[in-house]
Amino acid sequence: MRHLIITILLFYTTTLIAQKEYPKNYFRNPLDIPIVLAGTFGELRSNHFHAGMDIKTQRKVGLNVYAAADGYVSRIKVALWGYGKAIYVTHPNGYTTVYAHLQKFGKGIETYVKNIQYQKKSYETGNIFFKEGEIPVKKGQVIAYSGRTGGFVAPHLHFEIRDTKTSKIINPMHFGIHVKDTILPTIKDVFVYPLSDSSRINNSVNKSLLAFKKINNNTYTTNRISAKGPIGFGIQVFDRLNGAKNKNGIYSLQMKVNGHLVYHHNLETFSFAESKYINLLIDYKSYARFKHRFQKTFREKANKLKIYKSLINDGLINIKEGYNYKVEIIAADFAGNKTTVRIPAKGVKSNQVFSAAKDTTAYKITASQFHKFQQKNVTIAFPKHTFYKDLYLDFKVEDGIAFVHKPTVPLNKSYTLTFDVSTYTAQQKEQLYIANINNKKYPSYQNTRKKKTTFFTTTKTLGKYTLLSDTKKPKVYLKNFKDGQWISKHSKIIVTISDTESGIKSYTATLDGEWILMEYDLKKRQLVYDFNDKKLVGAKHLLEITVEDNVGNTNTLNATFYKKQ
Repeated sequence: MRHLIITILLFYTTTLIAQKEYPKNYFRNPLDIPIVLAGTFGELRSNHFHAGMDIKTQRKVGLNVYAAADGYVSRIKVALWGYGKAIYVTHPNGYTTVYAHLQKFGKGIETYVKNIQYQKKSYETGNIFFKEGEIPVKKGQVIAYSGRTGGFVAPHLHFEIRDTKTSKIINPMHFGIHVKDTILPTIKDVFVYPLSDSSRINNSVNKSLLAFKKINNNTYTTNRISAKGPIGFGIQVFDRLNGAKNKNGIYSLQMKVNGHLVYHHNLETFSFAESKYINLLIDYKSYARFKHRFQKTFREKANKLKIYKSLINDGLINIKEGYNYKVEIIAADFAGNKTTVRIPAKGVKSNQVFSAAKDTTAYKITASQFHKFQQKNVTIAFPKHTFYKDLYLDFKVEDGIAFVHKPTVPLNKSYTLTFDVSTYTAQQKEQLYIANINNKKYPSYQNTRKKKTTFFTTTKTLGKYTLLSDTKKPKVYLKNFKDGQWISKHSKIIVTISDTESGIKSYTATLDGEWILMEYDLKKRQLVYDFNDKKLVGAKHLLEITVEDNVGNTNTLNATFYKKQ
């Protein structure tokens, strides 16, 4: 056995990059409260790794956000989704810090941004870049206030540290940002996978969920498995930190076989371009079906992640008949708390002689080639390298629904889905849109681009698609006052808007005929106007708000109010 392991080490070890040294105590806590995390760096998210740390703000908005070190504001952005209101500070040591989901910016910056919003007549600003020296900041200077902008998020501060030249994101804890953590990672489940046609696990060709029992506070063991051929493991694990109940991500994952390290990844750093390969790190089928994220301790061929610190034979364990194996999987957080599960295995001769059935269809996909297929009124086109590996594609159209393979298969790129709509009238086309109906209860609008006889969309999700019609106007109604009311003591106007079908595309608001900035709170479905933005003239005022959905249905609210100056 020792000879076998040494042979593997000689021929299959992947050369990997050592950990870099980072300056400690250069950056301060961006808040003036102890750091308690709602989300850790590199945490597994939908189609991406979490690019920073989410710091809890005690369920409040409006906390002071401080520059983590001397530098200058290099970029500002306001967006409905994603980071919401965000500010970027570039530092002389080669790093850039990012502060996101802000309520508002600091004095001076907030006025500058609002002027741009009024000039553009848009809440969203796009990226606004600044040169060194234009907006210098000092360590500890208030640059913004914490919030919850950027989607359906709870109050928190998203904080990042990036390499300025490469834009690679680095775990802030490597810079000495202290977070108290004395809690062990929790292992929920372990899968073992057969990784070849000849592989067997307990005489089966299917992956198997392993039951385990506790040995001591941080060690568990499973029953012995009988196996043959290449196998691999996947683990569902989370980590809690002091002061919060959030189920956060771990920092590192290791696997040892008979005492030899054969797999190790950690979340020290990654690039945005790599982030999509998270779908090859996890068991994507389990995630797509059940929202369970099993991290695999083996690497798929198409996986280009650079988070691996040690990798032998891509983490595959080739089980030989007559040999015994002791597998250990070790999950660790950044503080060094570790939880281990031990998996004894024995190599056996399988009694099962047949191989797993192969799926074959008329639509063979070679991942490195372009493919285009048509069924009835639906055409699908896949650019080169849309798929991570070759496969046979399931594709059919029945009762107006396009069934495009399985949503449990991850994609590397977007493909184009086109519906022929030449049989519809012009009026019908106006209200049609393409929808994903993988979830029957909640059809999802897809960005539908319309030509005279075809509608098309691009998507990275396989599954079921159809054409739906939206004939309903968006809803718009006053929230904090009634039409014709005196509101002299009000500091804000609040209006609720919603659309349950194709969704809201845009909104426009005017006050006394002039465009006004209304901030869109996506979670509460509210538009909010701050009276401090504009000095009103007279007592009587006319408010007009028009909301448009994604197929062009509009609804306009007109209201009168009175306010003493």
